[in-house]
Amino acid sequence: MAEKLIPHAVDSVEELILTIRNQKVILDTDLARIYGVPTKALNQAVKRNADRFPSDFAFLLTLQEASWMRSQFVTASKRVLGV
Repeated sequence: MAEKLIPHAVDSVEELILTIRNQKVILDTDLARIYGVPTKALNQAVKRNADRFPSDFAFLLTLQEASWMRSQFVTASKRVLGV
C-alpha cells in the first residue's frame, strides 16, 4: 500500500529558497513536500504539462552543483544534530 503523504506546513517559504546560478529556486523535493505528493509524481506532472510552464521554470543541477548541495545538507544536518 502506498504511503499517504500529508502536505508539509512551512512557517515561511523563504526558508526553502536557495540561490543557484544567481536564480532563486526551490528544490523539487521541497515543493513536492509542500504539496504532499511524491517528488517523482511532481516531476512527471511537470514533464507531461511542459507547455503550461515558462521555459525557465525548472532546470537540472550539474554534477558539481549536486555535489555541493549534498555537502551543504550534510553540514547543516550535523549542525542541527549537534554532531
